[in-house]
Amino acid sequence: FQKFIMDNFRIFSIIILSIGSIVWIIQSVNFLDFVTEDGHSFRIYIYYSLLNFPKIIQRILPFVFFITLFYQIVRYEENNQLLIYWIHGVKKIQLVNIIIIYSILFSLAQIILGGFVSPKSKDMARSFIRNSNLDFFSSIINPGKFVDAVEDLTIFIEKENDMGVYENIFLKDDSTSSLNNNPANKLGEIKSQIIFAKTARLISTKDKKYFKLFDGKLLKINNKKIDVFEFKSADFDLSKFNTKTTTFPKIQEVPAWILIECLIYIYSEELQKFKDTDYLSCNKNSTQSITQELLLRFYIPIFIPLIALITCLLILKSKDDINYKSLKFFLFILVFSVIVISEASLKYSSGSLIGLSFFILFPISSFFLIYFTLIMKLKYRN
Repeated sequence: FQKFIMDNFRIFSIIILSIGSIVWIIQSVNFLDFVTEDGHSFRIYIYYSLLNFPKIIQRILPFVFFITLFYQIVRYEENNQLLIYWIHGVKKIQLVNIIIIYSILFSLAQIILGGFVSPKSKDMARSFIRNSNLDFFSSIINPGKFVDAVEDLTIFIEKENDMGVYENIFLKDDSTSSLNNNPANKLGEIKSQIIFAKTARLISTKDKKYFKLFDGKLLKINNKKIDVFEFKSADFDLSKFNTKTTTFPKIQEVPAWILIECLIYIYSEELQKFKDTDYLSCNKNSTQSITQELLLRFYIPIFIPLIALITCLLILKSKDDINYKSLKFFLFILVFSVIVISEASLKYSSGSLIGLSFFILFPISSFFLIYFTLIMKLKYRN
């Protein structure tokens, strides 16, 4: 069976890389918002895009495995290559067992990829966003439009001349914490500050990024009154502002051991002993999402052997059988339905005990039911 396995793996590799690349390109286009709207550099964009590739492979792997195995068995049947097996005394159940072992290896690969590699790569991608300092700040500035891509800061620039000088710039700074904590502040609780300048330049150095403002006014709005100051020249520091891009890790990016530890503390009712991390806010409200994520990473790959076994039912009929085409169509729809059921039942698995029981028992019970039925059919025919 070495040639059968190698042929299948070769086709699988080509298809999954091809489809994965197409999906990756489409997603990468969507990630351009990090540069055009959020002000991150192209370096951050490239790293973030590349590190999302394992996630794509993880999601499409079961479907691609089914397509390649289905195609491989049909092609072998049409080329009479399966007939050579049967003529030389190879039993059909032997081929089925080899394919099941082959599928189990894919399940293990899916667990490693989805349980460890993909979350780690996505967390690394998010870390580039967290550590980014809006390298391409100038890319989010569009003359004639209000820009609020930066947290606590609204920018409006009327126009930019040929010398790169901004004209009639408006800044609204709502970062009140930094203003109120300033020891020099004697105005009371500052709600926000508004700055208008006739001209300005965006200055970027190795350690700092700021607006150099000329001929303007500063309005400080506090709980008592509005104070107005005029200036000939002033610097407006941009390093204190952060992007609005989500920087806190999503649950898909949290390491498995943290999710498991959180669940243990929740069910043992010792949640107060859980050590807070930069990855997860552990509370009872997160039980459902954590359970669903762990099932997605470590249990849903068990559907792959079931998919392989259903596909193996193709060998029950030869291409000369009048019902062969109907069998192909039926099995294709059946496997596609199993994939849909696996995704749909996952959403309800953590909501109730019935949903969880169905999600856990369906692939196992279906696998053994089909396998023993197949054994009986083949035994009866022999």
